[in-house]
Amino acid sequence: MYTNNELLFPHHVIPTLKKLRGPEWAALVERITKLPECHEETLAFMLMMIRLNGCMACETDSYRAMRGCGACAIQTLRRYKGDDSELLEFFDNALEDIRKFADESLSIGVDRIGSIIEMH
Repeated sequence: MYTNNELLFPHHVIPTLKKLRGPEWAALVERITKLPECHEETLAFMLMMIRLNGCMACETDSYRAMRGCGACAIQTLRRYKGDDSELLEFFDNALEDIRKFADESLSIGVDRIGSIIEMH
């Protein structure tokens, strides 16, 4: 009856987004797909999609949540009027935010090779 809803943009949806835009977008998705889930670039991609999709305002009983995160992301990318270079800029901004958060956090960091490490 209900879909399996995620709280935020799920990692497993990333590969399904590859063919929705142009070659620059496809190259980014392909690169991210090969990285571990906790890699800083993967986290940045997920953060970018959270921002694009408006995941923070999504309610579990809303129409878009009931359709699922994958359908929402596909619709968002199809409707996006900007070009791929703008999306890549959004990704770069999200990556900068992930790095800043990891560097400023007292309890965790994001390893540049892809694992979350505890810092004491």
